[in-house]
Amino acid sequence: MIKTTSSAMKTVLTIAGSDASGGAGIQADIKTITAHKMYAMSAITALTAQNTLGVSGILRTPPDFIQQQIDCIFNDIRPDAIKIGMVGDAGAIAAIAGALRCHAAKNIVLDPVMIATSGCRLLASEAVAALQKDLLPLAAVITPNLPEAEVLSGLKIDSRADMLTAARQLAGRFPGGILIKGGHLPDTADDLLFWQKVPYWFPGTKIPTANTHGTGCTLSSAIACGLAAGMALPVAVRQAKTYLTGALADGLALGHGNGPLNHMYNL
Repeated sequence: MIKTTSSAMKTVLTIAGSDASGGAGIQADIKTITAHKMYAMSAITALTAQNTLGVSGILRTPPDFIQQQIDCIFNDIRPDAIKIGMVGDAGAIAAIAGALRCHAAKNIVLDPVMIATSGCRLLASEAVAALQKDLLPLAAVITPNLPEAEVLSGLKIDSRADMLTAARQLAGRFPGGILIKGGHLPDTADDLLFWQKVPYWFPGTKIPTANTHGTGCTLSSAIACGLAAGMALPVAVRQAKTYLTGALADGLALGHGNGPLNHMYNL
């Protein structure tokens, strides 16, 4: 007999890779979900040997074992929301998409992780088509940064106007919201959510810090927490951006490269 979860504790599943240094991936997701006072679960798509200086090795999880992890979670503690990060290759994408369709998963936040902050490729180039065909259509919202949005749209993005053009193009191909993160803009950190044919701008000021390891993972997990709590997507994005800004501004300084955020700054 499958027990239902208590309404007092919302549950969030992260499907992503493990970061040995704790700043990104599964570790960042679990910290973020915990900071939002929710119950975190994980399906690990890969083990990475990495730190703030870069990625030195990746060991991918076999697709059938990824699916087994997801099945075990849904068959016992059904998640209220799901965050998807590093998926790795086409085999993993097929396994994840198949499992999520089978379980009629809802509130999926997909961070199309392609390249690490250090420059290491985390998604095989031949898997980009599989990502767009199988996973992106399942998402309530996708959260590409500017380089990822350029890959997905095929457009060059250098300005807010370019972000809007790309968001409209992507919204014509995928049913969920399109959140293009503007952290790579030269002067601002404005984000754009295009949802239900309406653009929502979330202004942001660049925080002078090199400690940005795991920002994308953190934002997408915080959005998933908002959706799990029943927030409308624009509200979930706004609270997630506020949380991320606080974690960046806290000024945690660890490691010798792009250091992590302080996910627990508000506890």
